[in-house]
Amino acid sequence: MKPTLPDFEGLLDWTVLQPWLEDAGLPGQGPVTEVQQLTGGSQNNLFLLGRGEERFVLRRPPRHLRPNSNATMLREATVLKALAGSDVPHPALLAVCTDSEMMGVNFFIMEPLEGFSPAGPLQGQYATDASWRYQMGDAFVRAAAALSQVDYQKVGLGDFGRPENWHGRQVERWGSMLDGYRNTPGYDHTSLPHVDEVGRWLGNNVPNDGRIGVIHGDYQWPNVMFSLEAPRISGLIDWELSTLGDPLLDLAWVLTSWREPGDPQVAGPGSNPVVEPWNGFMSRAELIALYGQLTGRDMSSLPWFFVLACYKLACLLEGTYARSLTGKASKEMGEYLHNYATWLMAKARQLIAAA
Repeated sequence: MKPTLPDFEGLLDWTVLQPWLEDAGLPGQGPVTEVQQLTGGSQNNLFLLGRGEERFVLRRPPRHLRPNSNATMLREATVLKALAGSDVPHPALLAVCTDSEMMGVNFFIMEPLEGFSPAGPLQGQYATDASWRYQMGDAFVRAAAALSQVDYQKVGLGDFGRPENWHGRQVERWGSMLDGYRNTPGYDHTSLPHVDEVGRWLGNNVPNDGRIGVIHGDYQWPNVMFSLEAPRISGLIDWELSTLGDPLLDLAWVLTSWREPGDPQVAGPGSNPVVEPWNGFMSRAELIALYGQLTGRDMSSLPWFFVLACYKLACLLEGTYARSLTGKASKEMGEYLHNYATWLMAKARQLIAAA
């Protein structure tokens, strides 16, 4: 007799899912007999499925679909498929459901990854061994460098984004998103200091040595799985913002999450490190030098990308802050992310002053 599996209030429809999984050529034999919802990801849902001795992960959109939820699932599956055989650490794509009528959503199946996504107190030997923390920075850079070397044309991602004038379009792209928040009741359009000033500087200093490749788009601590067996990355996860762009932005995104003496201090938790303890890590200068060494790229334009990462991330974070003002996100999370966005603007101004 097949066990009765939880459907997590309708997120999984086993009447259609079981036969689909059995026909999908996944590891193991027979029906799925175990399921566990995994934590992580504020939007999409992850489930660890057990089939005999085999395990795999199902990723599906949130309960309340956004206009692009199904398309985002298919984009994630597309990029994971394209990365097969590359040096980029990632979960292997095992199967994808392109029929959104079957369970009401598109979803895909991927291999599980060993380890954890760092946020707050570090786990395992990372918490006690400074040399392991040093290797975390090294692993971040090596994975970003590997992704920068993927030939997007050869792996079938030629239409994965808009490479034309990518660098010149960034300020308008993210600034227009911020303008949309300014219509939110209760949102003060002056609440994010210096954002217009930073946007103008970016527009006036677009580098002329840009490149285009596959970018993760949200390359930060919660979107990376670190192994507990050795100081290395098990895989990059949450590819929903991946697109074509300049790979230096992924490195710059990492730099926004680093903290060093001399960084700005703002009221609230936004200026604190994402993980702790925060000692023993590589410096930003070491991260940048290693990336240049691995890729052979001239790093002289890196400050522009660092400022862009601060600008883009701040604009994205303000979205959650704006939603929190209307009760669509928690007040505590909204205030935390707004403080973080304020820190990012302070860091951007510091970078501009030094440029």
